[in-house]
Amino acid sequence: MTKKVTITDLAARAQVSVTTVSQILNGKAARFSSKTVEKVKQLQKEMGYVPDFNAQSLIRKSGRTIGVIIPNINNPFFSRFLLGIESEAIKQDYVPLIFGSNNSQSQETHYLFESVRRAADGMIIASAVSDINYIDNILNQNGIPYLLIDQAPVVKGDRVDANNQKGGALLADYLIKNGHRDVAVICATKPTLNLQERLQGFLATYQANGTPIPTNRIVTTDMTKKGGYLATKAALATDPSAIFGINDEVAIGVYRGLEEAGLKIPTDISVVGYDDIDLGEYVSPKLTTIHQPAFEMGINAAQMIIKRIENHSEPIQQVSLPVSLVERQSVQAIK
Repeated sequence: MTKKVTITDLAARAQVSVTTVSQILNGKAARFSSKTVEKVKQLQKEMGYVPDFNAQSLIRKSGRTIGVIIPNINNPFFSRFLLGIESEAIKQDYVPLIFGSNNSQSQETHYLFESVRRAADGMIIASAVSDINYIDNILNQNGIPYLLIDQAPVVKGDRVDANNQKGGALLADYLIKNGHRDVAVICATKPTLNLQERLQGFLATYQANGTPIPTNRIVTTDMTKKGGYLATKAALATDPSAIFGINDEVAIGVYRGLEEAGLKIPTDISVVGYDDIDLGEYVSPKLTTIHQPAFEMGINAAQMIIKRIENHSEPIQQVSLPVSLVERQSVQAIK
């Protein structure tokens, strides 16, 4: 087995002290001549030297890592969210440890313990935690601050969300203006907080319009493309003029269900979604939806948790980002 290259090996080749190498590779290169710095960095590349993480963590008393738990790593919304976290974390010399819970509470708990075991400095939780008091106790006992994203329950603490209630209301208002009174909604079997708020905004707007949506028109399923596809038949049984997929993944699954039922969008039936994932622009017809600033949510989450890590006494931080209607071609106006 090949012996791992050490800082001592690198210092010997460069003919400088271990301290010199350590300082050059830890952002203090200005103390040394450009010739020495160039030599050390060139030899680092040639020898493949990577600083020992555990040793650095002991010296800094921090691993500069952020644990991130998301419910579905395959959902493009969370892909954009993670890109936002990564871009900000890199700027501030932190590394995100990303875990996908696959909407499983047991996996979520397992990854939470793994984050603690691997000495994460802070946690971003974008998953629907089963018992926030339990989570709060585990993390607080280990001195690990955490931040919640809009799927998780409301607690007194740092939080980033988007205005889901307004987003639901915007979609309802748009459909009402286009003449759609008979609308079916495909929602989650166990809706998280953000989905509950989204649905509340949508239903409240129809109620205020004097055309309340009956409960038989609210169909539940998994929050995936397959879930939307499988729920299409039940939604069509209520004879709607439009279907609201509570997220874009569900709405895109509905597209396939409608095609197999021999219906054309929007000529025979209209469809709207929520999230504004990139796939919405590539289905035909392009999907009308609500834009959520997923990337910006990730940036804000990273900024806030790093600020909390570096100052535990920071006042509570809460950010609610705006949403907007993205009108495309999946809705037809009717009389």
